Amino acid sequence: MKTGKAPSPLMRDLSTYIARAGRKRLPADVMEQARIHFVDTVAAMISGSRLLPGKKALAYVKTLGGKPEACIVGTRLLTSAPNAALVHGMFAHADETDDVHPASRTHPGAGIVPCVLAVSERARLSGATMLRGMVLGYEICARLLLSINWLYFREAGHSASPFGQVFGAASAAAALMELDAAQVRYVLSYAAQQAAGLNTVLRDTEHVEKSFMLGGLGAHNGTAAALMVASGFTGVEDVFAGDHNFFDTFAPKADRAVLTRDLGKHHEILNCGIKRWPAGGPIQGPLHVLSELMQENGISARDIEEWVLRMPHTELATVDNREMPDICLQHLLALMLIDGKLTFHSAHDFGRMRDPRVLAVRKRLRVIPDPELTDPLRRFRADLTVRLKDGRELSRRTLSAKGSFDNPLLRHEEEEKALDLIGPVLGVAKSKKLLATLWKVDQLDDVRSLRKLLTA
Repeated sequence: MKTGKAPSPLMRDLSTYIARAGRKRLPADVMEQARIHFVDTVAAMISGSRLLPGKKALAYVKTLGGKPEACIVGTRLLTSAPNAALVHGMFAHADETDDVHPASRTHPGAGIVPCVLAVSERARLSGATMLRGMVLGYEICARLLLSINWLYFREAGHSASPFGQVFGAASAAAALMELDAAQVRYVLSYAAQQAAGLNTVLRDTEHVEKSFMLGGLGAHNGTAAALMVASGFTGVEDVFAGDHNFFDTFAPKADRAVLTRDLGKHHEILNCGIKRWPAGGPIQGPLHVLSELMQENGISARDIEEWVLRMPHTELATVDNREMPDICLQHLLALMLIDGKLTFHSAHDFGRMRDPRVLAVRKRLRVIPDPELTDPLRRFRADLTVRLKDGRELSRRTLSAKGSFDNPLLRHEEEEKALDLIGPVLGVAKSKKLLATLWKVDQLDDVRSLRKLLTA
């Protein structure tokens, strides 16, 4: 049953594309990136299950019960698909290890992967179908914010990720449930009604609300939107056009055509970044240049007299002398210099933030925000100059740190990262077996077969 005016050409094209996406074959390079990002997000989910936000999410969902449609990774709990999506979204962003889409300032994986995993497990879909839904979700998540312009959103006080994630997850779920174009339009309308997110979340010092807003909210609400429509809910035919539409409300100057321009000809998952180190996105560039200087010159903390870091000026405020170790720029650089490496464990050790040796190394570091390094499409950038006690001066710059879309992580690098995250939870042997299966997830006939490897 239709309600209101007929949909605009933009909505008609978008909803038709979404309705068909679950059956559309993808290019080999897109499928490979989907596998890598799937592995990366599942690893973030498993490690996040043992962090405070993950524990809070799990305790909450245990009180809800729910039809046993999907598993909760790292546990033996089964629950409903929306509940599983919520928990896994919070697991995935319980830390700073999940992926990013720099140009849109979103974290697609934390909202999309929990949704497609839960929906696919519920309906016993194949791994290949699940990955097609995932790629679609990344696409819509990114395009929504690209149409808005994240700078406008930030200045208005909105948080980009939850807005993008709810539309991305809803679109992915709708495609996986094989809803038709008219139903997809309703799903997008329900997604719009649930879109939310304020940048006040950056004040959260325990990462609990942040993990909900940048993971759990979009994953849960997008999944729920599709399930409601699949059960018979109807709605507005075109939430992107007409009186009081989504864009008029949130971004009057948006370029709405971005939603469908060249849709299907290129894929935004290829423009995503994966964090090489367990740290916030803006710290990836600084860690990259420091790591290379250390490897090439054999330097350590005892050799440095002074060091000066330049980084994009739009990124510094997010990580400048923060209270949490995994998003504190100065702390993590000092740790890498002292330890010779950075691990998931060391990046989360609050005690070391009071270590006199770490504090002494931090005092020698000067950080300068540099507009010349700022590029809205690229975040993993940095320039580091180190003056040694022997009088030498060393410098290193990167405009594409490891993990950025133009310097992507390869399989063996992602495997190394994933093992560091999930080994302590599942054990090394089981973790290696899980990863071997995840690399071939598109060959699975039934995603539910992953349960025995995902649960502790």
